[in-house]
Amino acid sequence: MPSPLPLNFLTGYEPWVQAAAGLALLLLLATATRLLALLLFMPVLRRVRQQAQTWLTEVALHDDVLRGMARVLPSLVVQLGVERIPHLDPTFATVVGNVAMAFMVVQVVRALMAMLDAVLLLQQQSSAQQDGQAAALKARSIKSYVQLGKLVLMLAGAIVTVASLLDRSPLIVLSGLGAMSAVLMLVFKDTILSFTAGVQLSSTDMLRLGDWIEMPQVGADGDVIDIALNTVKVQNWDKTITTIPTWRLVSESYKNWRGMSESGGRRIKRTLRLDASSVRFLDVAEMAYFSRFELLHDYMGAKTVAVQEANTQARAQLGDKADLPANQRRLTNLGTFRAYVEAYLRAHPRIHQNMTLMVRTLEPTPEGVPLELYCFTATTAWVAYEATQGDIFDHLLAILPEFGLRLYQSPSGNDMRMGLAGQREATWPGAGAEPHGPISAGA
Repeated sequence: MPSPLPLNFLTGYEPWVQAAAGLALLLLLATATRLLALLLFMPVLRRVRQQAQTWLTEVALHDDVLRGMARVLPSLVVQLGVERIPHLDPTFATVVGNVAMAFMVVQVVRALMAMLDAVLLLQQQSSAQQDGQAAALKARSIKSYVQLGKLVLMLAGAIVTVASLLDRSPLIVLSGLGAMSAVLMLVFKDTILSFTAGVQLSSTDMLRLGDWIEMPQVGADGDVIDIALNTVKVQNWDKTITTIPTWRLVSESYKNWRGMSESGGRRIKRTLRLDASSVRFLDVAEMAYFSRFELLHDYMGAKTVAVQEANTQARAQLGDKADLPANQRRLTNLGTFRAYVEAYLRAHPRIHQNMTLMVRTLEPTPEGVPLELYCFTATTAWVAYEATQGDIFDHLLAILPEFGLRLYQSPSGNDMRMGLAGQREATWPGAGAEPHGPISAGA
């Protein structure tokens, strides 16, 4: 039996007075112990952490962890001193000790959870200091593991707390939970699925903070801003936030644009639809004219020589038939324009020259002849990418008439009115000549 608390000054009082005074003294001692830890030991430990500056001290001696451990001391003092109070009913002493034990377990769990938060915070801060804020956003997130650790701590703490209040072994409480395993599996189904998915996402490096992903089935198109145990948050380009269950990112498909960002180039794949009726052969004067284009000078020189050689061979083989245009090799304005576009892209300073670059003619459609540009910009920034793409197509649309080509465009209402006006003018008497007088209503 532990020795009673020193309460000699209450010797002449009733036993219940001595017990009450002992409880009050014990509570006062417990409160004083916590205040002493906060006022004296916490500043000392904070200085130790600042001087050591190691990963372990930053986590174990974090302010939230120290405050949590300070809250453990009062319950520990109560457990050690409650049995020393004289004339205190043993049953009541047991209840007080069990409650103090349960409170201590709760505070220890809170302190350990604060330690996990310190680990997460330290990981984020170290990533930002080493690689910059942008790189830190793309680092692998350990938030899901931290949340899982908190969940395990809370479950273990709940079991030990209940066992302490019931004055039973935690193994007995745990064995009772075994019969509820099916219910627990059903309750934590999404959590288990999400944790498994989170492990797969992290181990295979499928998703990081800062990744741009597209998942149309859930309406997500933007940057990943948070990866938690149960959910992944995506901030869309319209600044809305879509929350996706973590397990859906493994069971369903989505597009991750990280490869594009890391490659250093962003693809341009767009077509110019040309009016098929504007495609024709070039004559000699036009070939000489295009030879003066700086971007086409070498191309036209090589093509002119090749055309002349081919036509000379045709004349030797066909004789007079070689004078027919159908038996001659000739250049087209579309082919020359295609060569100009490719040369323009290869000379463009904002086009990535080490990636695929081509200009091709696709199958003609009722909307014209598609001329597709396939290349990559030298930047992945959205605004710069759109500006580069806009500049390129502005130039190509403006230079089309130089090659005798027209862009296909569905007729508008104004086109219809102009066409009808021209047709009506052509049917008037004396069309094309000065009118001799007002046209009668019956004309």
